[in-house]
Amino acid sequence: MFIDSHCHLDRLDLSPYNGNFDAMLDAAKARQVQQMLCVSIEMEQFRSMYDRIKPYGHIFASVGVHPLNTDGQVVSVEALVEAAQLPRVVAIGETGLDYYYQQDTVEVQQESFRNHLLASSQTGLPTIIHTRDAREDTLQIIRENGNADVGGVLHCFTESLEMAKAALDLNYMISFSGIVTFRNAAELRDVVKAIPMDRILIETDAPYLAPVPHRGKKNEPKYVVEVAQCVADLKGLRIEEVAEQTTANFQRLFSRVRTV
Repeated sequence: MFIDSHCHLDRLDLSPYNGNFDAMLDAAKARQVQQMLCVSIEMEQFRSMYDRIKPYGHIFASVGVHPLNTDGQVVSVEALVEAAQLPRVVAIGETGLDYYYQQDTVEVQQESFRNHLLASSQTGLPTIIHTRDAREDTLQIIRENGNADVGGVLHCFTESLEMAKAALDLNYMISFSGIVTFRNAAELRDVVKAIPMDRILIETDAPYLAPVPHRGKKNEPKYVVEVAQCVADLKGLRIEEVAEQTTANFQRLFSRVRTV
C-alpha cells in the first residue's frame, strides 16, 4: 500500500476523468495508493476542501495557511485549534517560510508560522512545513515554538542534508516529492540516501511537480508510486519495502488516522 502524504485534491485537474473525482481516486487505487492527506493552504477554502474529502474514509485533511497565502493576515491559534477538532483533520499546516517568492512578507510569515506551531502543540497534531530559502529561520522558529513531542514533517524537501539532519533532531520527518526524480536533483538524491528509511515520507504535492516520466503533466496521487520507486532505487530496496515503511511512518506521525 502506498500513501500520498501531501496533495491538494481540491485543486486537481479532473479533465482526464471527465470531471469525475471518484474516477481519479479509482485510478490511484488501481496503483495501490490507498490513503491520501489533502493539505490546506487557505482558511477561506478550508471548509469546502474538507467537505470535498469528508465522505471518503481513506482521505484525511490538514488545516493551515501556506506562507505565500497569508495576504498580510495572520491566522489565529484559536481558529486553527477550532478547525482541528473536525474528525478527519490529522495535521496542522501547511505553514512555514518562503523567502524565495516573497521577502516583503517575512514578518507576517513568521508570525503565522509561530501560531501554527502553537496550535500543533495544543492539539497534539503534527505540523506540515513548507520551507524555501529560509533554512536558519525555519529551524530557529521550530526550536523556539515547536513541540518536539509532537513533531511534524518538512514536506517537498529540497534543502540541504545539514538542514534535514537538524530537522530529524527536532523530531521531524522528511518528505520527498517528484522533484527527487528530476535530472537536476542529484544533491537531493544524496539526501535521500543519507536519511534513515524510518524517517521518510513520500508525496506528490499534486497537482504540482509531476515526477519523471510524467513531468510536464498535471500531477495526481497515482504518481506517488514513481516517487516510491525512485526512493527504492536510491536505497537499494524493493518498492514494496518502501511502501511498507513509508506507510508505517505516515501512520506513526499522523497518529489520528488510526482513530478516525
